[in-house]
Amino acid sequence: MKQGIQLVGFDADDTLWRSQDYFDDAQREFEGIVGRYVDLDDRRISDALYAVESANIAVFGYGVKAMTLSMIESAAQITDGRITARDLHRIVEMAKALLRHPVELLPGIRGAVEAIATRFDVVLITKGDLFHQEAKVRDSGLSDLFRRIEIVSEKDVPTYARVLSEFDADASQFLMIGNSLRSDIAPVLALGGWGVHMPYRTTWAHEAHAPLTDGLDRVREVASPDELPNAVLALATYAIER
Repeated sequence: MKQGIQLVGFDADDTLWRSQDYFDDAQREFEGIVGRYVDLDDRRISDALYAVESANIAVFGYGVKAMTLSMIESAAQITDGRITARDLHRIVEMAKALLRHPVELLPGIRGAVEAIATRFDVVLITKGDLFHQEAKVRDSGLSDLFRRIEIVSEKDVPTYARVLSEFDADASQFLMIGNSLRSDIAPVLALGGWGVHMPYRTTWAHEAHAPLTDGLDRVREVASPDELPNAVLALATYAIER
């Protein structure tokens, strides 16, 4: 077996391009719509939506469509069924606008992926709604850089184990780059892999909690795409020397 890191995976949303900003804007609009019906502050409306989304992830999965269904359910619950069809339609139109939003790459990310791809095989591993994620990958102009693109319903230990098996790669040879400790870093470390965490300025509440308990020497944190190539090389060198 070859020694050291051979394969580098990239997350997509908020790692390659902006995403959570638009979801945050949609949630603020949702809070404004529902807030006209009830005497609740935005925080309590947000907490109610979070509870419904948490219960629905196993049913609807992730993405704009899942968020929209949870918003509609939350709106009906919070307003005790008083929300009008007109306002429900506003929520649906808001979702359509999200689905049509242009892909905006993070500054410097294409150069970072290209630099890493000169030394390692690179793949894209993202989760969410298949149709929407395929459209974003297509419109990003980055698909030609990746050896393979995987869109999965969840990013956990079993999923990474399956994907790595399909890639014919051992976890010890794999490094994952992403903004989410919960989805991009913790599961890969648990398998014996490597990670580079690049936090985004805003994080979805469901991705915010993921304490790392092992493999801390196998992860690095960077502040921007420009730092990614050096971080990957540093871990690759350490992987050989350790």
